[in-house]
Amino acid sequence: MEPGRLLNELFLAARKLGLQVRVEPFDTPPVGGGGLCWVYGRQLVLLDERASQIEQAAALAEALSAFDTEPIYLAPEARRAIEAARERRGMPPDVRVEKTVPLAPRTTLGVGGPAQSFVDATDEGALIAALGWAARQNVECRVLGGGSNVVIADSGFDGLVVHIATRGVDWQEDGNAVEITAAAGESWDRLVALSVERGWGGLECLSGIPGQVGATPIQNVGAYGQEVGDCIVRVRAYDRSTKQTVILPSAACEFAYRDSVFKSGAPHRYVVLAVTFRLHVGAPPRVHYAQLTEHLQARGIREPNPVDVRESVLEIRRSKSMVFDADDPNGRSCGSFFTNPTVAPEQLDELLRRSPDLAPPQFPQPGGTIKLSAGWLIEHAGFARGYRDGSVGLSTAHALALVCHPGARAHDVVRLANEIRAGVLEKFGVKLHPEPAFWGFSALSDGLPNPPRG
Repeated sequence: MEPGRLLNELFLAARKLGLQVRVEPFDTPPVGGGGLCWVYGRQLVLLDERASQIEQAAALAEALSAFDTEPIYLAPEARRAIEAARERRGMPPDVRVEKTVPLAPRTTLGVGGPAQSFVDATDEGALIAALGWAARQNVECRVLGGGSNVVIADSGFDGLVVHIATRGVDWQEDGNAVEITAAAGESWDRLVALSVERGWGGLECLSGIPGQVGATPIQNVGAYGQEVGDCIVRVRAYDRSTKQTVILPSAACEFAYRDSVFKSGAPHRYVVLAVTFRLHVGAPPRVHYAQLTEHLQARGIREPNPVDVRESVLEIRRSKSMVFDADDPNGRSCGSFFTNPTVAPEQLDELLRRSPDLAPPQFPQPGGTIKLSAGWLIEHAGFARGYRDGSVGLSTAHALALVCHPGARAHDVVRLANEIRAGVLEKFGVKLHPEPAFWGFSALSDGLPNPPRG
């Protein structure tokens, strides 16, 4: 619509709202050509007659965006102009809201539709402003890090996605310990590499895990006998319910196996801003995982340091296609798709009765429960490594990783995940639970979207 016609439609809208609009020459023209003001106790819109029609229309649309325009009829172009102005209200000028931004390239699975709105937050102020904008617009909001633990629906996400791109690492040594604080947007593996290079023990077994620092406390990321919850001192987060920045000590994070207050205790309440870890200076690493011990011994290393452990972990993960590599045919995955299930002794007895010829690996846990290997259950339920269902399948190197091949879509991933879960449940009586988050799906059943029809 031409600026003049749009301006006329906006004048009509103002009249329907009972709002007076006056066009006058300003002695000191305000930016944008005018706006709302009070004259003798009455609210009206003043537009600068020397401004262009484009500037006047933008200023009038901005003024009308402060009012409820739903009950009145508006020309489609006028309504779009007002809604666009309403979306811009309250957002700092240096924070840009993009529309219909593809999300698939921002995830390691490489599937899914676009975000309706998208903000790239390079500092905490922009992040908090974007969260406030979403609340004022009454739209759902999700925070995206490295995209290594999320499945986006084919229809995309009908809300705001905020990508955390904050940076910064600081540390302070205190005798035999060091506290290192990293911004949520920092690369996780770069932080691990930094700690190992400086001889700080505590994170070396978590080498090669993709994603960003801010995601690690949410999932209580763990591998090869270590979990981040073991060395996290505190998490600084933005509390969306109180609109305040808070410090959560480790105990308040409620860390459990692949779980925390951020994931299931109060989901979507907190947005992680920074994480502080307490590491050990010069202390020998604790190696508890049998496969890691065997790998170190095969290298002739009996008393490993953090560098030795990191090198072995990376080699093991590469052998399982668990280190991101764009050229790896197993590369389009989000790592382990299911968590290792923990069962009660009676559940284990039932499993053994169902399959007397199969004895799954068992790992006793505190409290008398037993952790089982999800990968073992999947393979022995009939889903071998490399199993394919159209354009998705299992990794040829690791049964826990669901892999997308050319042409894959999110509904293909969901279909295969449900097929695997149903197969394991039928064979062993154990229900698997997914690790990744699912965005844009209408409903979840025990953490997993229902299989697509047809």
